[in-house]
Amino acid sequence: MLEANVDPAELKKFSDLAHRWWDPLGAFRPLHELNPVRLAWIERQLPLAGCHVLDVGCGGGILAEAMSARGAQVLGIDLAGKSLQVARLHALDSRATVQYRAVPAEELAEEMPGAFDLVTCMEMLEHVPDPARTIAACARLVRPGGRVMFSTINRNPKSFLFAIIGAEYVLRLLPRGTHEYARFLRPSELAHGARASGLELQAVTGMHYNPIVKKFTLGGDTSVNYLMSFGRPA
Repeated sequence: MLEANVDPAELKKFSDLAHRWWDPLGAFRPLHELNPVRLAWIERQLPLAGCHVLDVGCGGGILAEAMSARGAQVLGIDLAGKSLQVARLHALDSRATVQYRAVPAEELAEEMPGAFDLVTCMEMLEHVPDPARTIAACARLVRPGGRVMFSTINRNPKSFLFAIIGAEYVLRLLPRGTHEYARFLRPSELAHGARASGLELQAVTGMHYNPIVKKFTLGGDTSVNYLMSFGRPA
């Protein structure tokens, strides 16, 4: 069995907050606010109806349920057991037809290579010890002609100011300690890891948060939060 690409401290961090996943005003409020934006961007790259989708690092299922509601067949995977319990319970209440498994992406890539039309990995790369391994696993899991989509946080002084000082200490959008600056990933680093795994860049956009209206929008500035879409050549 492959060694899991996971930091126990990160798992504990999210397990301790698991009961708050579906509170739109709680610790995961930013995910609730950005979910409609990232969902719309995903659908512009690849219509979800009828797609077999894997959501890597699904947490409590916010994005997984949203993609299921658009007609996708979704499998969500995560290693935080309490978060998966919350996801499964919420799916029962919402009647979402999402499947959930506690399995590392690297292990699933051995079991189900090329099984998915779309693999999403959102706000997760900055929480694993070796992002390149996760990127490579996502590349193996998507079928030829399919898409892999990531979102994460850039690494530069502006992202430190906005994503850590601003979000965690000033605006208190996130609990303190949610992010570690050293684990942020520059777009060039993500693109390099994707190319090394056989993926081709298709689209990139920045995500911007307006604290006055409490709304995320998309734009060309990738200096803090950003999304990247890659294709696996057919």
